[in-house]
Amino acid sequence: MAKRYNRRPSTRNFQDPAYKAWRKKVYSRDNYKCQWPGCNCRKRLYAHHIQTWAKYPHARFDVNNGITLCYLHHKQVTGKEEDYVRLFCELLRNKARRKES
Repeated sequence: MAKRYNRRPSTRNFQDPAYKAWRKKVYSRDNYKCQWPGCNCRKRLYAHHIQTWAKYPHARFDVNNGITLCYLHHKQVTGKEEDYVRLFCELLRNKARRKES
């Protein structure tokens, strides 16, 4: 059996410099605040992948595939990510429009 090289692992290494950089960019863009509508939480934050880590390896380190969520909202969407893709993409589009104005 041939070995595969230069393949990103399917499990996350939270200490990976690329992962840390992605997470920091997501938090910074979102002003270190949960992006759930009406939530202003700034504690226990997660950089959540909009399109899942496992199914979309090409988007793992794309800042536009991340959104900051607090513990409560991250827990709410985990396991149901596909149900929230549209909402999160719309939130990011609105954020970009406001920034352009």
